[in-house]
Amino acid sequence: MNRSYRFGASCALALFTALAFAPAPAVADGDDTALTSLIALASQRLALAEPVARWKWANHQAITDTPRENALLVDVEKRAIAANVDPAFAHAFFQDQIDASKDVQNALFDTWRSTRPPEGPAPDLATSTRPQLDRLTQSLVAGLTRVQPLRAAQDCPSRVAQSLANWKSLTRYDSAHSSALTRALGHVCEAGGVGATG
Repeated sequence: MNRSYRFGASCALALFTALAFAPAPAVADGDDTALTSLIALASQRLALAEPVARWKWANHQAITDTPRENALLVDVEKRAIAANVDPAFAHAFFQDQIDASKDVQNALFDTWRSTRPPEGPAPDLATSTRPQLDRLTQSLVAGLTRVQPLRAAQDCPSRVAQSLANWKSLTRYDSAHSSALTRALGHVCEAGGVGATG
């Protein structure tokens, strides 16, 4: 993990801590705190793609784990219903998280094959990384509750794009993961995609 990505991840954690407990949902008045909080959480989850990839590499495991992915999506839909979030929205959003994570993992595998494999022991997936992913799942579902009122707004894609641009600027986000983070936000809005900022 390079220095700028570590810095961005630490900033992400600090900013997320400040925003995570903001009670107000995203609304049409331009307050996008809830969007920024969701981006922070998605960024945190994406940062865990590296330790997941390191474990899979060390243990000669495939990146795609369809049974686990399907189990997560079923669980997410149940959590969404309990939180009054549209389960189809939650399913699409978490499918994007899975796909974005696999984008990063595939890129890492390609790099390790063409250069050299990662050094040092891989973090244990069961005892270290997955508990972090589980906690983020709970927080992300809560985050979806707060952004759900914004989803149908005509300016939703541009607001997501602007919040994402602000987030990247604040955290000096690693450009190598920029497209994956954009993919992770692809179904925040009902219209889909992340709009232009200017």
